[in-house]
Amino acid sequence: MYSLILVITSFLTFVELNCENLFDCQHDSLKNDYEFLPESNRKWNNGKYWHKVNNIAKEIISCSRSDEKESHVTHLPDLVALCEVENDSVMVALTRRSLLRNARYDYFITDSEDARGIDVALLFRDTFVPLCHYPLRTTPINGMHPTRDILYVSGVFNSRDTLHIFVLHAPSRLGGEQASRPNRIAVANRLSLSIDSIVAISPSANIIVAGDFNDYTNNESLKILYRQNLTDVTARARGINGAKGTYRYQGRWGSLDHILLSPPLQRRVHSVYINDLPFLTQEDEKYGGRKPYRTYNGFKYQRDGYSDHLPLVLHLNME
Repeated sequence: MYSLILVITSFLTFVELNCENLFDCQHDSLKNDYEFLPESNRKWNNGKYWHKVNNIAKEIISCSRSDEKESHVTHLPDLVALCEVENDSVMVALTRRSLLRNARYDYFITDSEDARGIDVALLFRDTFVPLCHYPLRTTPINGMHPTRDILYVSGVFNSRDTLHIFVLHAPSRLGGEQASRPNRIAVANRLSLSIDSIVAISPSANIIVAGDFNDYTNNESLKILYRQNLTDVTARARGINGAKGTYRYQGRWGSLDHILLSPPLQRRVHSVYINDLPFLTQEDEKYGGRKPYRTYNGFKYQRDGYSDHLPLVLHLNME
């Protein structure tokens, strides 16, 4: 179905995806991962786990770009920012033992203090050569639990352009948007400090910030990053099959996922969209229309589900 051919191209395909609880089924004694163990109410076992891993692989493959000159040639995403991945073993399974095993993906993943063990990761192909990577830890403010680290990766795309990439999964809205807002602002401020450091050395740096912000494009946490001269190029992204956001809650579409770019990359945007291919969505029986096809609907297991978020796909012309 797909021709996995490495062709030097001027296009860079960047994907952001919240995987919705991509947990293995082994207990980490330091984490509260009991919800995704064989003896839990979800009865999360090896069969379900491996099916989920391959479904995420399919979802990533579906974000591939067809060559404009040779329609039979498909280019897999060069870079994939992932949220809600549990640990290194999950990433090994995804890159070495799933449907992506021949795609030459490597990865970096954080190891944060998040209580459930949720982390972020960056997949990259051999079109991208990493130079350095490290986690950025947010010091909890008063009343804030330890949260996911931000992943920073710098590298060179196709031996030409140096990229600075940040992947984040901001604190949730648990307890209410207003009450939890300071937590997301704290993460945005931590990220802003790192961007300051890069821009101070290289004012025209190519910066990509991507992830699940648990905020919408007009919320304060994103406004902090706009002051760094970053633009949310996915603010108006839509799906070709009707999706008006990456997430649907009580019948309403919205985007908690975003990709922000610095000015040099903003000028290189070729296209951006939400991947809402039919197999990634299902009928919304309660509110009508369609919604992301998630792995669990409440506690009801959906074998053919993927995630409660749809992927964002960005094409940059790096010529």
